[in-house]
Amino acid sequence: MERWSGRVAVVTGASSGIGAAIAAELTKKGLKVAGLARRVERVEELAKSLKSAKGKLHAVKCDVTKESDVQAAFKWVKANLGGVDILVNNAAVAYTTPLTSSPTEELKGMLDLNVLGLSVCTKEALQSMKERGVDDGHIIHINSILGHIPPGDMFAMYGATKHAVTALTEGLRRELVSLKSKIRVTSVSPGLVRTEMPPQKFLDTLPSLNPEDIADGVLYVLGVPPHVQIHELTILPVGQ
Repeated sequence: MERWSGRVAVVTGASSGIGAAIAAELTKKGLKVAGLARRVERVEELAKSLKSAKGKLHAVKCDVTKESDVQAAFKWVKANLGGVDILVNNAAVAYTTPLTSSPTEELKGMLDLNVLGLSVCTKEALQSMKERGVDDGHIIHINSILGHIPPGDMFAMYGATKHAVTALTEGLRRELVSLKSKIRVTSVSPGLVRTEMPPQKFLDTLPSLNPEDIADGVLYVLGVPPHVQIHELTILPVGQ
């Protein structure tokens, strides 16, 4: 991780859970981190707790479902931090949505954030890297085990969005190869994680991971030698 010290990472959904854990660990490793979130005050509180860290966490207000917000956030990063070297696409939402009865707004909300928001952030990050001649950057998508297996009956749309992330990861990898780019792309697919997203009944009855476990996985992905690409990393709790 030493080679990333002093460089810039953008983490979406940094106000809680996995995003907050990743933002904290990258800051401790000496990176300049832009933590994007709607609940920006939570990121500001996290930044205060990291004052003794080698790096610095910057709170940036951003609704990833709004392209204008994303563009403004990346413009802020360019003006204040110089540009993006690492993007962690973590922001996501999961609703319990039976397809036979769910409100369209909930279905659309998952597509807008989990798929389109991720794609827009990726485009902005890659443009930042291209502008500055960065050819060793890294795009990390926080996926899900449900992006690789058939989802349960109440999570079909959420699972569909995560299957889309799996496809987008491979599509981007192939595009970067065709461009002869050394920018890496990784999908990190956790099982059940103790965050605000899963229903409490699942956390009470099923094996689960902590957000810090996923942050450790991200550090591993970033820390391998530059010629190594971890394309997919699946992290499950024992017993799932």
